[in-house]
Formats: sequence, structure tokens, C-alpha cells
Amino acid sequence: MNTLYHFNSPQLQKIHAGKVRDSIRIDDNKRLIVVTDRISAFNKNLKNAIPDKGGVLNTLTNFWFDKTKDIIDNHLIEQIDNNISIVKEAVPIRVEMIVRGYLTGSMWRGYQAGKRNFSGVEVPDGLSKNQAFPEPILTPTTKDKDDTEITEAEIIRRGLVSEEIYQQMKQKALELFDFGSKYLAERGIILVDTKYEFGLVDGKLILIDEIHTPDSSRFWNKEDYEKNPAEAEQIDKEFVRQWMLQHQINGQVPDELPEEVILETSKRYKEIFEIITGNKYNSGHLPVKTRMYHNLLRKKLIKPGYIVMVMGSKSDVKHAEKIKEHLCKFDVKTQMRIISAHKNGERLVELADVINYAIEPVSVIAIAGRSNGLGGALAANLNVPVINCPPFSDKTDIMLNINSSLIMPSNTPAVTVVHPDNAALAAIRSLQIPEFKEQMTRDIMKMKEQLINDDNELKKK
Repeated sequence: MNTLYHFNSPQLQKIHAGKVRDSIRIDDNKRLIVVTDRISAFNKNLKNAIPDKGGVLNTLTNFWFDKTKDIIDNHLIEQIDNNISIVKEAVPIRVEMIVRGYLTGSMWRGYQAGKRNFSGVEVPDGLSKNQAFPEPILTPTTKDKDDTEITEAEIIRRGLVSEEIYQQMKQKALELFDFGSKYLAERGIILVDTKYEFGLVDGKLILIDEIHTPDSSRFWNKEDYEKNPAEAEQIDKEFVRQWMLQHQINGQVPDELPEEVILETSKRYKEIFEIITGNKYNSGHLPVKTRMYHNLLRKKLIKPGYIVMVMGSKSDVKHAEKIKEHLCKFDVKTQMRIISAHKNGERLVELADVINYAIEPVSVIAIAGRSNGLGGALAANLNVPVINCPPFSDKTDIMLNINSSLIMPSNTPAVTVVHPDNAALAAIRSLQIPEFKEQMTRDIMKMKEQLINDDNELKKK
């Protein structure tokens, strides 16, 4: 399936990976938010990705940000891809503001078990499943892996936020819920409950994260609810939660979804997008990662390709610098790393986690002499081209040690190039980037012309 489960770029600094969103550093004032197709439920990330889910969430959130900017400012600067937005760097407030209009979901499950106090809010006896509250209620939780219920008094006592700011959060959360409820009601949807997250920019409260999406909110079909409140059709992530609850094994919910549930979930996300915005969701004709790569390039946030020179020790730096000299004429990002296959090879896993999911074309040059285990170890763990270029000191060194670079175990396709200039060109060519190919074609033609000129000069003598 065409999905985005992992996002990585060795050219970008990932500062946080959440359940669904990854945060990438741009500078002190801006960051990238990448919304993946991952899906979480019951505080666990499922193994599947849902096609188009990330793009729907990101685009729908930004739709709501525009609609509600008169109620409260938000962190959006610019959406540059279906799945990527540039946002203001904010200080997040570690409290989620949960607004509930109906008794349902986890609250109903707790209510059935006899619970009557939710985040300091007392709920009376005698209520039924999916019953509307007279007025929406606030049941805040901590912003952590457990999303623990917390009272207003405890929030202030623990210093999670000042009382003045918290009162603003309460007011804005209820205003946003009121606006969203009225807007959605006109489109035949009930906004059942939702969460809002806030942050501070220069001391000013703003809205961050997401708003009124199928991940952050519960939606019901208004017509279905009016016919049978207890069995209202859910057009949100609760569909996945219910499937998981119905397929528990020994009391444990599954962490993997069957294909039919994945496709139905994707369909529901796109349907709610279309109902809310009035537009069909357009994912474009390119695979999601290819599209993201081109949009990151367009904004000059990455270079077209990345080449990393991995050395066995610091003594190999001079050799790496010789290779880098030949890479400088190409608009490629280069980096040097030191990882010894024999002495701290466990760090190769860390490198693989980034490179194997890189958004851009990547090539690796392994620089290790004598017993070269590095090239083979890299080739065995990475899904990109690996080029051995050992730092031979002289011809004797080549004759003695070349075999350790040439003879690789099975399924470790590292190639060997002796000279730094050829290693650089081999790495560039392996990227298969169109503008680099054009540049190399011009270089080849120039070389041929020079040979012809040299030949003509000699013929005259």
C-alpha cells in the first residue's frame, strides 16, 4: 500500500516522534510537522499504516485552523505538502483539553463500571449511553503516554500552567467546541467530543497540534443519532477501537489490523474530510514519499541527495576529505561519520533506522582498510548503495588488503573503488538524480572534446 509509516531524512534533525506526528527542526522559530499514516489506539501504535490518513489529518487540521483563527491564533505558517506543515516554534502546555458533549466512549465504559467523577467533574446517576450533557463538559488529561485524568486544581498546583493561562484555555476550548459543533451540524455531523492542545509563543496562548479531525474527535451521523442514539454511526477512529475491542485475545487488544479494516478506515477518513470541507481529498499521482521529497526540495529544506562517508576511525578523515573534494561540485549533502564495524558496530542499527527510511536518494561510502568489515556490515544492514573506498597507503597495502574489500559475504552487495575521485563519482551516479546525470553528461562530453582537441594538436606536429 502507498503509505507513510516512517519519515526520516539524514539532512533534517528530528526532535520528536509522536504516535502520529514527527517534529523536525528548521530553526529557533520554526519546525516541520510531518503527519504520518500511523494509527494509534489504546495508547499503542498499531503495526499498520492507513492510506492517506496523514494527508487527511494535516489538510483538515489546517482547514480548521483557518476557520477558527478569529477565535484563537494557531501555530500554522504554511502547508507545503499534504503531510507536511511549517509551524511556529511554541512552548507546549502539557495538558490536553478534552471537551465532551455526550456520554460515550471511554467515559461511558467508566460510567458503566460505577465511576461518576471525571477529571473533577461530577456526573449524575441515571444517564444512558450516548446521552447528551446539558452543556459540554471539560475533562482535561495530562499530555503524556498515559493521558491521565487531572483536575483543574491539580493542574494549577503542579504548575503545569498558570491559573490565568488555564482560564484562557478553558474559554477557548469551549468556544472552539461551540463553533465546531454548529459548523458540523449544518453538514449532518455531531461533534461528540474532541481534544485541544495549546502552546505559548512569546507568552501568548495559541492553538497547536490538530483540531476537529477523526483522530482527535468523535463524530456521529446526525440522522442516525436521532433515529437510534445508542447505535449512532461512527465516522471516526472509534471504528478501529471497536474492532480491536471485539477481537481481544486473552484480554489484550490486537496491534495489527486486517486489510479490510485498513481500507474501511481510510475510506472513513476521506469521507469525513469531504463532508467537512466540501472537497474531495486529492493525494496526487505520485507515491507519498516521492511527492514529499519533491516538495521538500521545492522549499529548499533538503538537497537532492545525501552521501555519507562512514569511517572506521578518525585516522581515515584525510581520505574522506579527498573524496569530499570531488563531491563539492554537485549540489549534494555530504557528511562524515565514524563507526567501527568491529568496535561499536551496534551503532550501525541507529544509522540504518535513518537511512533505510530516508525520503531522499542516499549513497554510502565505506572507508576502512586492512580487515574491512565495515563495508560488508553496512551493505548487510542498509538498503542503499554501499561503495568501499579503503584508505590504502601504497601499492603494497593494496595488494595485501584489497581482498577484504572485494570479497563480500552473500547478500552484502558492497562494491569497491580504489581511487577517491572514482568513489565520489560512483556515489553520485548511484543516486540517479536527473540534474546530476545531466551535469555528468556535460563532463563526459567535455572530456571527449578535450581528447579530440589533444589528438588534433598532436596530428599537426
